[in-house]
Amino acid sequence: MESSKETGISPFFAYLFRLRFIQRWSLMRSAVPENVAEHSYEVALLTHALCTIRTMIYGGAVDTGRAVVLALFHDGAEVITGDIPAPVKHHDEAIQHNLRTMESLAGEQLLSMVPLELLPAYQPLIPASAADAELRSIVKAADKLSAYLKCASEIAAGNREFAVAKRQLEEIVRALRVPEVDYFLEHFAPSFDQTLDEISG
Repeated sequence: MESSKETGISPFFAYLFRLRFIQRWSLMRSAVPENVAEHSYEVALLTHALCTIRTMIYGGAVDTGRAVVLALFHDGAEVITGDIPAPVKHHDEAIQHNLRTMESLAGEQLLSMVPLELLPAYQPLIPASAADAELRSIVKAADKLSAYLKCASEIAAGNREFAVAKRQLEEIVRALRVPEVDYFLEHFAPSFDQTLDEISG
């Protein structure tokens, strides 16, 4: 059987599209299951929101488009590694180190599928380049905010399984001390606790 390099056919995007099969919150009973593709889209939306708040409310300067692209790819390696539950991921330093190594290898595997002529466009995204440190910090904040909003939505659906996680994540996102996140929590987050009838006014 010919390899993809020999045929010129790349499975790169076929792999990324399989992110919809990777379930998140695997240790929790969810009222509404969430997959990594959905999560990546939501993190991209939140990244756009945080960048917009930074530029239009706080007068900062940030490359919003670039940040959104980083958000779309931020969990790309999970199509190979799967989603590792947070209690496992943060159990101890040795596990964290080994998981970073595993994610790095998974990223390299994904990038090996990209045609050489396109590689310069994708190599800085998986994982995000060190040159994008400020933007990566925004994506990280959006990632934590997404998890918090998931918990809020689950509790609004009557699922108390996420009550402790919500309290923990609220502490985490507020401890970030990112004004854009605080603005979002004040102006947008409360509606995630409401029903459709309530948010429809």
